[in-house]
Amino acid sequence: MKIKDIGDLLIWKYFDEITAIPRPSKREEKIREYLESFARSHGLETLTDEVGNVLIRKPATPGYEDHTPVILQSHMDMVCAVEPGRSFDCDHDPVRAYVEGEWIRSEGTTLGADDGIGVAAALAVLTSEDVAHPPLEALFTVDEESGMTGARNLRSGWLQGKILINLDSEDEGELFIGCAGGQDTTAAFHMYFEPVPDNMTAYRLSVEGLTGGHSGDEIHKGRANAIKLAARLLWTLTSDLEIRLSYLKGGTLRNAIPPEAEAVFVVMENKRAEVEHIFQQFAEVVKKEYEHTDPSMTIGLTETDLPAEVMPEARQRDLLLSLYGCWHGVFSWSPAIPGLVQTSTNLATVRQETGRVIVGTNQRSSLESEKEYISETVASIFRLAGAEVTYSDSYPGWTPNPDSPVLHITRESYKTLFNQEPAVKAIHAGLECGLFLEAYPEMDMISFGPTIRGAHTPEEKLNIPSTRKFWQLLTDVLKRI
Repeated sequence: MKIKDIGDLLIWKYFDEITAIPRPSKREEKIREYLESFARSHGLETLTDEVGNVLIRKPATPGYEDHTPVILQSHMDMVCAVEPGRSFDCDHDPVRAYVEGEWIRSEGTTLGADDGIGVAAALAVLTSEDVAHPPLEALFTVDEESGMTGARNLRSGWLQGKILINLDSEDEGELFIGCAGGQDTTAAFHMYFEPVPDNMTAYRLSVEGLTGGHSGDEIHKGRANAIKLAARLLWTLTSDLEIRLSYLKGGTLRNAIPPEAEAVFVVMENKRAEVEHIFQQFAEVVKKEYEHTDPSMTIGLTETDLPAEVMPEARQRDLLLSLYGCWHGVFSWSPAIPGLVQTSTNLATVRQETGRVIVGTNQRSSLESEKEYISETVASIFRLAGAEVTYSDSYPGWTPNPDSPVLHITRESYKTLFNQEPAVKAIHAGLECGLFLEAYPEMDMISFGPTIRGAHTPEEKLNIPSTRKFWQLLTDVLKRI
């Protein structure tokens, strides 16, 4: 069954169309053209700014002209993650979405419900004839997933709305009024390589099938980090058998827990049996450690062709020890909101370039001073190992306001519609709302959405019943405002 066949809400029509449009972060040209064409075809005012954000305006329905103007905000880009071994071109291929029971899923890739369903909801409101609303703006930002470029460059005075509803949350029944700020900390190891010593055998190590997940929403779940596992084994083999490392790669996204890593190393031919014995012991141990969080983990070790060169022993030691020692996971919990991660750090990526090995990490915190502290904590490990450290993509958090007028409106709407109290929360992830406050400090904001599971992974899925409730809530809140 296809998305468009669900058919009971206009939102499905637009979500079906959006899934067919390739829109990886920083390459949103096709979805931008779609939005601009949509606005023209419906006679709506549309503006596009210097960085590619799109703003569509719709007048109030009769009788609502004097009500407070509202902004519906979502981001047009998506994380494009693909199952290993599957052929998929993120720049050209449409997501192959299908309905399975109460869920919408995709074939081997991220679905893009984050935040395609938010975009679809805004378009459905803009074209619905039976949704009462005040003066309306729909803001579609670019590059949320890999740097929040659109939100960072949103200029003051462009928006007319006074209330902003962010449509980028992933748990129906939860209203979000705060989020963490974040920052990237990158370490560069300048590296020259040496010829492979004589009498060596080469091995390829692979760590695959980990659950991974969003480095904010799911950092507290104790899932395995493929880079950490690879570094752990490689350091043991270095210490015990003096292996020489040629290649190391892991992760692909700054805001995802890395689900895979691979390495190529060499060892003296007479130590092959010892390598394989240590590997077998390691594989059994870590599979037991993560049997509940990462049941699909596979760790492989196979002989391979000899590489042309290997890292110098001292630099190999620096790299592996720093990866071993680099903090990954929860750093502190919020003392104000029970169960909320206050500060965390994600060891996200390792890649090799000509003459360099680059390690990418990402820190989050709802407390600005602690965000800086954990960033420096991570940086100190790499500086001690002789790496060059840089910082980028810092963005502020969104401080919760329990007295927010739109929160009171939304809470009452939810209780009336569904006869239950919604949960009011802050999120340990980077919503764009914190950046909006820099340009519009008086903006009243809230974030809510349908239930999405597995965001940023090929396991991503969107819950259909929760999407119906999300639509009911959104349209009722607009009427109440």
